[in-house]
Amino acid sequence: MHELALPLLVALIIVAMAFDFLNGLHDAANSIATVVATRLLSPVTAVVFAAFFNFAAYFLTLAFPALHKVAETIGAGLINKELVTPAVIFGALIGAMFWNVVTWLKGIPSSSSHALVGGLIGSGVAHAGVTGIEWSGLSATLIAIVLSPTLGMMISMVIMLVTSWLFARASARYADKTFRMLHLLSSATYSVSHGLNDAQKTMGIITVLLYSTGYLSGEFHVPHWVAIACYVAIGAGTMTGGWKIIETMGSRITKLSQHQGFSASMGGSIVVFTASLLGIPVSTTHTITGCVIGSGVARRASAVRWGVAQSVMVAWVITIPASAAVGALFYLLTRLF
Repeated sequence: MHELALPLLVALIIVAMAFDFLNGLHDAANSIATVVATRLLSPVTAVVFAAFFNFAAYFLTLAFPALHKVAETIGAGLINKELVTPAVIFGALIGAMFWNVVTWLKGIPSSSSHALVGGLIGSGVAHAGVTGIEWSGLSATLIAIVLSPTLGMMISMVIMLVTSWLFARASARYADKTFRMLHLLSSATYSVSHGLNDAQKTMGIITVLLYSTGYLSGEFHVPHWVAIACYVAIGAGTMTGGWKIIETMGSRITKLSQHQGFSASMGGSIVVFTASLLGIPVSTTHTITGCVIGSGVARRASAVRWGVAQSVMVAWVITIPASAAVGALFYLLTRLF
């Protein structure tokens, strides 16, 4: 147990909420890039739409408490919760926020989730060495880095092919009208899954902070006030938008139709909801990027701008090492004071 004065605890929680807000801002593109690119919704309407459904995920967890497994993975499944200190949390958050800001300014749709994982691992290893790592949780997360966009791409391709067959004899006008409605519905669903999986990462950080400092008694669990605060923060961040990333996701990788937008966001919803049920903190950014590529490939491989997709994938590879290095650096800086 690590003693911590209440003002310092509050300050760290504020930093965590700032990360959550930045996560929403950085990842706004995840659920609205397709509806903006296809002009289904205006940019302003789209961010309000996404923010609303980000927060709606809170009510889903009230009905299904098992969906809060991701917070437990982040809080206790990556680093031994008994070894976590306030300095470890500080280093993890700064490492993740640094990488988020860099990629946001560059318009690169990297993963806020994996930036946080990297920051936590780097800071935790700097504090306790590799013995503090919970290898089962880290392994599952690293495997999900590869599987989530791959599965998303495959599922979106299948959805595209099946729905193309189902609507083969429909008139163009009827098909477009139908896919507009389905696209809006699937975008709302993906926004809920985004809020569900991503807000829990900050919940896990705040919960393990409370646990390690003695402010959380009993078993490791997410207090309701922490859950509500995190859903509000990520929703508020989403409302600010992330326009450069939205451009990359919605138009630079491939030009989307309503049909493709529906297939991409529905494929992403399936992957992220499944991951949340399993307690795996996947990247909603990686997932939807794979889905957008899959929906483009289903039309024709040349429809995808592979050069842009390749630069996005490079950012994926270096996210965890880069944020881990910054997380470790800021943890070590705290030792000077």
